[in-house]
Amino acid sequence: MQAEDIKINMQDDIECKRSKFFIKRLMDIILSMIGIIILSPVFIVLAIWIKMDSKGPAVFKQIRVGKDGEDFTIYKFRTMIVDAEKKRELEIDPNDLGNFVFQSKSDNRITKSGAFLRKTSLDEIPQLFNVLIGNMSLVGPRPEIPDVVKYYPEAYRQRLLVSPGITGLAQVSGRGEIELGKTVYYDLTYIKKFSVWFDIKILFRTVFSVVNEDGAF
Repeated sequence: MQAEDIKINMQDDIECKRSKFFIKRLMDIILSMIGIIILSPVFIVLAIWIKMDSKGPAVFKQIRVGKDGEDFTIYKFRTMIVDAEKKRELEIDPNDLGNFVFQSKSDNRITKSGAFLRKTSLDEIPQLFNVLIGNMSLVGPRPEIPDVVKYYPEAYRQRLLVSPGITGLAQVSGRGEIELGKTVYYDLTYIKKFSVWFDIKILFRTVFSVVNEDGAF
């Protein structure tokens, strides 16, 4: 299944669920604050390990595209060598965007600590600050890089109608190994089916996926 298979107006769905999105935001604020407080010792330990493992900052910052197509800075623990983006260009075919896969299992830019962080998804936890700030949610479509979004067809752009998430339906359905077309299909399915209870189920499925290392690399 691909994103084009969903023939609905997502904007209408979102308008009908405005109160549910308000509750979602309250849940994001509360849970992100709790997460930051509880995980603060983990933040410190991982930051020290990353700095000892390779040259460069512990936290990686990158511009991503968020809700309504607005750019924002995403925070992650650094998992690659410094200036990794300059050492390999993304091969994006606008005519075959649906089969694009962002991550690679055989990426020699990944550090030793980075391999562990990606496998356990611990590299994502600094995004709790993005959630607290309000440019991300705990659950939603993963935020895409501008170089990919600029090629989005109209069907794909509907995933930008909601805040991007740390995890989402696509991530618990394959994490880093599924093609963009299928990822967007899952994202649009999520928007269509959105409810606070659905978010809670995805959060529990995320824990299960991380523990079992499903699709992690």
